[in-house]
Amino acid sequence: MCGISGLVLCRNKIGGVSLAFAMTKMNDALYRRGPDDQGIWLDGENNIALGHRRLAVIDLSEKGKQPMRSACGRCVIVYNGEIYNYRAIRKELEKEGVSIDGDSDTAVLLASIVKWGIKSSIKKAHGMFAFSLWDCDDKVLYLVRDRLGEKPLYYGYSGNQFLFASELKSLTSFPEWRGEIDRDVLTLQLRHGYIPAPYSIYKGIFKLLPGSILKLPLEDLQYRKELNPGGQSIDKNSLSPQRYWSARSVAETAVNNKVHYTKEAAVNALQDLLSGTIKNQMISDVPLGAFLSGGIDSSIVVALMQSQSINPVRTFTIGFHEARFNEAKHAKKVAEHIGTDHTEMYVTSKEAMDVIPGLPDYYDEPFSDPSQIPTYLVSKLAKEQVTVCLSGDGGDELFAGYERYFWAMSVRNIIESLPMMARNTFASILQRVPIPIWDMLLTTSYPVLPKRFHFHQPGEKLNKLGDLLRTKDFELMYRRLISQIGDPEKYVLGSTEPKTVLSMKKEWPQLSDDLETMQYLDTVSYLPDDILVKLDRASMSISLESRVPLLDHKIVEFAWSLPRELKVQDKSGKSILKDLLYKYVPRELVDRPKMGFGVPIGEWLRGGMQEWAEDLLDPNMLKKQGILNSESVGKMWVEHKSGKRNWEYQLWNILIFQSWHQKQISQI
Repeated sequence: MCGISGLVLCRNKIGGVSLAFAMTKMNDALYRRGPDDQGIWLDGENNIALGHRRLAVIDLSEKGKQPMRSACGRCVIVYNGEIYNYRAIRKELEKEGVSIDGDSDTAVLLASIVKWGIKSSIKKAHGMFAFSLWDCDDKVLYLVRDRLGEKPLYYGYSGNQFLFASELKSLTSFPEWRGEIDRDVLTLQLRHGYIPAPYSIYKGIFKLLPGSILKLPLEDLQYRKELNPGGQSIDKNSLSPQRYWSARSVAETAVNNKVHYTKEAAVNALQDLLSGTIKNQMISDVPLGAFLSGGIDSSIVVALMQSQSINPVRTFTIGFHEARFNEAKHAKKVAEHIGTDHTEMYVTSKEAMDVIPGLPDYYDEPFSDPSQIPTYLVSKLAKEQVTVCLSGDGGDELFAGYERYFWAMSVRNIIESLPMMARNTFASILQRVPIPIWDMLLTTSYPVLPKRFHFHQPGEKLNKLGDLLRTKDFELMYRRLISQIGDPEKYVLGSTEPKTVLSMKKEWPQLSDDLETMQYLDTVSYLPDDILVKLDRASMSISLESRVPLLDHKIVEFAWSLPRELKVQDKSGKSILKDLLYKYVPRELVDRPKMGFGVPIGEWLRGGMQEWAEDLLDPNMLKKQGILNSESVGKMWVEHKSGKRNWEYQLWNILIFQSWHQKQISQI
């Protein structure tokens, strides 16, 4: 795992600063992604530079050093990631007479590109990657990102200079960096807690979309032709990414091509696919382990790892003393049954809160999924023993694991069965009762209610149900369901919320049912822009490589090919994953309600974090900044402190932006 960066100058010098100095500054900013080695490559004639920071995982020798130039001298590459089937690709190349120096996947990828071209080479590769390749003969720069978006890649112009890097901190280290906060994009962060691709928090800086290649001829870069990050041509001078793999195409192809396995055959097919993928992803020249929460996804990954390992797999779990956030006790039981070398650490609220000041540095742009805190803590714990960790992320999107899918379909049934007037009346009744009263009434009824009705914050859920009932159709209802702030323009002064795949139905595939639509939307937005961002930045902030075997593209394609009944049973998802897991772990150890990987943000904001929040939400400071609406924010903060409403997630989004913004100001 590594960090990459690069720049193309439209002038010979940057304000009197040399190309080498600028590249060194950008490269050094990525030292956490690659503490083991670093290198830069310069082409002074064409005013282009490439930088690389290395976390040595495969081929620890000098032969794995980057930037790497092809044997023929034509191509230079900087590469971040892992290609797990690189040895099979190497054998294919050697059969065609290609000699490769060294045993790194980078060397194999570079040789394959020279032999077969970029698109053909990527289609053969199973893995996670983001890389840049400079073709010295054709004078073309290529930027490439993996299929599901596991590895990040930002690009854009600062003034007239073209920059790209694994993280924004590298771009902001450019000596003539000019970065302006995009208020429109900020509304997306307040709505979702993350910034969907292709946007970034800075105007003119974009994320390369997953599964894309961006071809950038030097002449076009130096004449600063218009970048079109969405991939739709806006004029003949725009530079647009091209898809080599598309989740939409996979989903649409699967609609009329479902494979009708028996349950046993489907479980066996998944077992073969996932076992092979995990075997490949366990290849490492450094110590390797796995995150284990005790849930379905991480447990199946660990079980299949242990089934293929002679020695106990090292597993890691973070525990909390607050019972409703603690999965460590479940993880421990699973680890004991499977026979792993398990390490757990319980952290206090103070230890968790101590992570918060570092978040703006780890994530570079406002990112406010609260589970970023335990993800960082478990990564830090794992790094004490290993350099590579496998994770169970991706199972919820692929196999319909989120509870909100089934809640959304229940609400949809109400919407479809009642006229609008009746829905509005029902919504008014739900929202007329104060949230604290609902909480009191329902929680006191828990002793006589079935456990499936024991909701955390039931009053908030009923209030949100009232909002959902007022929507006109399923699409608007689901967008509201996944929104933390439904009217973000109210909070960001002078803003207009941009369109995303979540708000443009014309970009959605025609699928079998609403469940598949929700799975698709999460796969192309929430998964790459929240879940994978959280994992990548948290782990790389302490130089730990994370791998996600469930997101091998062959497993993704297999999951989409399955009919619904193999994923969903009794209004619960991940049926096929559970059936596979029960081969290794008793049902009673893992068959429990999904807990999630959270922290008690709402309680912290009324306790140990209140002073921190007060400083960041000071009305006078907000007015001076002129970005957020101080009255709207202030009202939300007062209601939360008083207990009238629980605005924990909404306030967390705002506080994370404020914390990030304060860091930017301090660096000026």
